[in-house]
Amino acid sequence: MKVTQHIEGAKGETLFSFEIIPPQKGKSIQDLYDNIDPLMEFKPPFIDVTTSREEFIYVKKDNGLLDKKLTRMRPGTLGICASIKHKYDVDTIPHVLCGGFTKEETEYLLVDCHYLGINNVMALRGDAMKEEQSFKAQYGGNNYAVDLVKQIDQLNQGKYLHDVMHTDNKSDFCIGVAGYPEKHLESPSLLSDLKRLKEKVDAGADYVVTQMFFDNAKYFQFVAKAREMGIMVPIIPGIKPLAVQRHLQILPQIFRIDLPEDLIQAVEECKDNAGIRQVGIEWAIQQSLELKAAGVPVLHYYSMGKSENIRQIASQVF
Repeated sequence: MKVTQHIEGAKGETLFSFEIIPPQKGKSIQDLYDNIDPLMEFKPPFIDVTTSREEFIYVKKDNGLLDKKLTRMRPGTLGICASIKHKYDVDTIPHVLCGGFTKEETEYLLVDCHYLGINNVMALRGDAMKEEQSFKAQYGGNNYAVDLVKQIDQLNQGKYLHDVMHTDNKSDFCIGVAGYPEKHLESPSLLSDLKRLKEKVDAGADYVVTQMFFDNAKYFQFVAKAREMGIMVPIIPGIKPLAVQRHLQILPQIFRIDLPEDLIQAVEECKDNAGIRQVGIEWAIQQSLELKAAGVPVLHYYSMGKSENIRQIASQVF
């Protein structure tokens, strides 16, 4: 079932969903199941599975020199989606990236999704590689998320990259895209960023999931401005609870977001990470309750592979 159909079927009730990260190579998928199991009591209609782009590693050769190699540390997004869908009977949403993938590779991935009955995808540009100062598109790949949305929409019409298929078995992907309540870090302004979001929706995107934020006013303002621009698709808020001291520095640095002063002060008064974790849980509970009272379609949690804090939050909200 499509994300939009889940939302319509809820008839105004706020749904619960979350995002997981594939385990690193060599790790067991059982660890993933162990973190999903406690969250299933809240009946998520869908679960997002991230995709990691390639990165460079340096392998030491016999002569002592280093050989530069490309690798993916967290492969298996599609396999994990299929496994979760089978094990829990829940819809899964693979993240599809521009970075690191040619258009042909993207098409093959989408065809495999269609075969597996996966009919929701999250279309993202992706981040720059660690060694790049700015994002560089894959040769033969899509440059921006809007280009990726257009490719998926074309496939839904039976138009493949090198052919048009006359078939009654066309894909019908529900396309999600990212939104940024405090603007994308590369955008010159929030208005400019909203224009890019409007382009993605006009190209075929069906819903939006926001980047994490810690001030609900930022989300409400973002939604209001999006509606003024004619962006009428569901806008799902993304929530991440703080868990450790370094989040005060890392999250603003990586995601270019502001943290409320009350939250900063509460974290700084904690004596250890256990206290910070509890502050993060309580803050996310209050965020979630306010958003739910406002009638948001879904509360989407970034679990980062750990579920206990998400379980504690959901138990007070749902």
